[in-house]
Amino acid sequence: MGTSNVLKSLKFVNVARSLAMPPVQQRRNKLSNQLWQQVQLAKSQLEHTQFVIKRRVTVKDIEGNYKSIERPKRIKPWWFMAQDGTLCLSIFYGSKRLELVPGKTSIATKNLTDLIKTLEILKTEVEAGSFDGVIESASGALKMNFRLGACK
Repeated sequence: MGTSNVLKSLKFVNVARSLAMPPVQQRRNKLSNQLWQQVQLAKSQLEHTQFVIKRRVTVKDIEGNYKSIERPKRIKPWWFMAQDGTLCLSIFYGSKRLELVPGKTSIATKNLTDLIKTLEILKTEVEAGSFDGVIESASGALKMNFRLGACK
């Protein structure tokens, strides 16, 4: 029995899939997902529509039984209007505001359209690994907060 010409054009390799994703990639994915949510939130505001992400939550009912329900996830916008009237964007990793450029925590934009383009550029750069060092330090700071909270 011979193999078809289509299969001969494919490159077969013997590689096992890794069970654990590297921590750097996990952090990139987390920030990339958050940036995607911010892009969708900004687009919904620009188009005057509602953007809702549902998440599953386990709650206890009156009889004491646990059940799983869907609730809307609250998404806070990362942009705000500065005192001089410019639209500013701050990037967060968890509750930590990132300094993508040393000493600068916000990015000034003209309007919502420009904000969306900026968020998409940042998402591309995060996925390329441009901000790995900044994300790593913010992740370390968040871990320290959790450890300090556990010691109380």
